[in-house]
Amino acid sequence: MDWFSSKPLVSSIVYSILGVAIFWISFIVVDKITPYDLWREIVKERNLPLAIIVAAMCLGIAIIVAAAIH
Repeated sequence: MDWFSSKPLVSSIVYSILGVAIFWISFIVVDKITPYDLWREIVKERNLPLAIIVAAMCLGIAIIVAAAIH
């Protein structure tokens, strides 16, 4: 099996798990910094502008994490 190497597969899985963990930790930190509960505001109060801002923040964090891992 010279054509298959497990090292790139294992590296991809490890970096994926690391990236998701860093993303969620960053999101939790931002949620704690804000003066109100983001989840309650978005889901229960249906605050669409806040949902758009949080989505943009999530994309920004994801781009930073992906660039750092790459």
